[in-house]
Amino acid sequence: MTSPLFLPLELGPLHLPNRLVMAPMTRSRTSQPGNVPNDLMATYYAQRASAGLIVSEATQISPQGQGYSFTPGIHSEAQVDGWRRVTDAVHAAGGRMVLQLWHVGRMSHGSFHADGLPVAPSALSPDAQVWVVGADGVGRMVDCPVPREMTLQDIQAVIGDFRRAAANAMRAGFDGVEIHGANGYLIDQFLRTKANHRTDAYGGGIAQRTRFAAEVAAAVASEAGVERTGMRLAPFITQRNMHCPEIIPTILHLARQLDELGLAYLHLAEADWDDAPQIPQSFRHDLRGAYQGRLIVAGKYDAARAEDILQQGLADLVAFGRPFIANPDLPARLAAQLPLAAFDPATLFGGGARGYADYAAA
Repeated sequence: MTSPLFLPLELGPLHLPNRLVMAPMTRSRTSQPGNVPNDLMATYYAQRASAGLIVSEATQISPQGQGYSFTPGIHSEAQVDGWRRVTDAVHAAGGRMVLQLWHVGRMSHGSFHADGLPVAPSALSPDAQVWVVGADGVGRMVDCPVPREMTLQDIQAVIGDFRRAAANAMRAGFDGVEIHGANGYLIDQFLRTKANHRTDAYGGGIAQRTRFAAEVAAAVASEAGVERTGMRLAPFITQRNMHCPEIIPTILHLARQLDELGLAYLHLAEADWDDAPQIPQSFRHDLRGAYQGRLIVAGKYDAARAEDILQQGLADLVAFGRPFIANPDLPARLAAQLPLAAFDPATLFGGGARGYADYAAA
C-alpha cells in the first residue's frame, strides 16, 4: 500500500508529486552588501527539489522588514535577479518553490533601522533576541529594543510593501508566495492581545486584530494570484511574549476570512521543541471547518506522524524542516525507510557551503 506521503496532490495550479514540503528555514547565506540570493543558495535549494513543494526561507519585503543578519530580501532588483537564479535551478531539477514574504515587526534590532527603532502594532517589547553580525564579523544573539507604534500611514505603507514583494516574487520565477503570519513576527503581532494594544481600526476586538492580516492577504493575492498564495499561522506558539487568551477564536476568524478570499493554503506551524504544547484535535477539526483550502502542518513530524495526520484528513501536506538540512533527498530516504543523517548545528546560520550544500544524497 502506497504511503499517503507519496500520493500526488493539486495545489492551485501546481501538481505536486508527493505530500512532503520543505519548511522555511533561515540559513543566512546571502551575498553582501544587499542581502542578495546567490549561486550557493541556488545549489542548496535545487538539491532539495524532490520535495513536493519548497517554501523558501523567510524573505524580508523591505529594509524595514529585516530582523536578522544576512537574510534575503525581495525588494531590490539585485535580489530579484538573485532569486531568479534560485528558481531557475529548482525548476531545472524538477521542483516547485514558493517565496515566504516576511516583515519581522518588533523582532528586530536597531542596527537595521535609520532611527534605531523597529516598528510594531504597539510600543511593547518582545522580550526576545535576534541574530546580528557585528563589526567584527561575528554573529551574536542581541536584545530587541522597544519598537515604535505604527501609524495608520505606516500600516498602509507596509501593505504596499507586501504587494510589491509579491509582484517581485512572481517576476523572480516563483510558483507562488507564502505570507509569514506566524512565530511572533509583524502579522502575528497584530493578531494577539499581548502585542496589540491599539484602539483604532487595527486593534481591540477580533475583527479589528485580523484586519491587517486580511488586507495583506488581499494585497498579495492581487499580485500573485489567490490560487498561488498561502499564509503561515502559529496559534499555539507563545514565545517572544506572544501569549494571547483570544488567539484561537482570532485564528479561526481569520481562517474564515482567508477561505472567503480563496487563499490556496494555510500552513500551520506547530511548536517543535520536546515539551511543546500539543495541538488539540478539536482545534484541527475546527480549522478544517473554517477553511476549505489545503492545509500544511509542520512541527517535528516523522514519517509515521505525517502519515497518520494525512490519513485522518486533518492535513493535506506535511512540512519537514531540520530533516531536510542534512538529507537533501529526504523523500527518497523516507520512501526507502533509510536512516536519516544528522545536521551540524554549528553551521546553521552564516558561513559557506559547509553544513549547507555539502550534505550528500543517500
